[in-house]
Amino acid sequence: MLFNSFLESVVKIKHLSLFGEASHAKMSPPYRLELAAKMKEKSKDAKKAGVMALFYPNAKNETHLVLILRKTYKGVHSGQVGFPGGRYEEEDKDLMITAIRETEEEVGVPKAMVEVLKTMSPLFIPPSNFMVHPYLAISETTPHFIKQDEEVEGIIEVSLVDFLDETNSITARVPTSFNVEVDVPAFYLNGHKVWGATAMMLGELKDLLKEVL
Repeated sequence: MLFNSFLESVVKIKHLSLFGEASHAKMSPPYRLELAAKMKEKSKDAKKAGVMALFYPNAKNETHLVLILRKTYKGVHSGQVGFPGGRYEEEDKDLMITAIRETEEEVGVPKAMVEVLKTMSPLFIPPSNFMVHPYLAISETTPHFIKQDEEVEGIIEVSLVDFLDETNSITARVPTSFNVEVDVPAFYLNGHKVWGATAMMLGELKDLLKEVL
């Protein structure tokens, strides 16, 4: 979809109600509810993070969404695909500012280029005890991405057409924090299996976009 057409329609998203758990549940790993129940008390003191679902025109004026491949490290989200974003810092005015700041740090998109259109549903991530707050935003200018080498292995530019393509909604066998492999709902985007919390947030994003496009 050309970005001009996308822009005309996506602004309507501001007035939509969120789908929340109804969307999240469709992309939820089978063990999530059990793990969330075990973490119920701890979740009251969950760390906070802000992430960004940023749409933009590529060089051909086609609509794309930027995701990142995280570095391999000793942690529960090692080597996974996610949104640009990160942990709330005390100097941040709010979690939207966190998402904007971290997007600039991780993929090099200046905050002046980012317009936030929608605050999406927050999502608790039991393995890392984070409450993640996602934001839907646009950049009307084609970004010049610069990855943060310390945290980002690669920048993944996903076309809107591929994201909305139902054949890219799959079931994937993945390793879990329980040291076993399970089948989970996922997106297959640019050769990457996207599952877990990122897939759940993408699920709501997809449902919102389908209402206006």
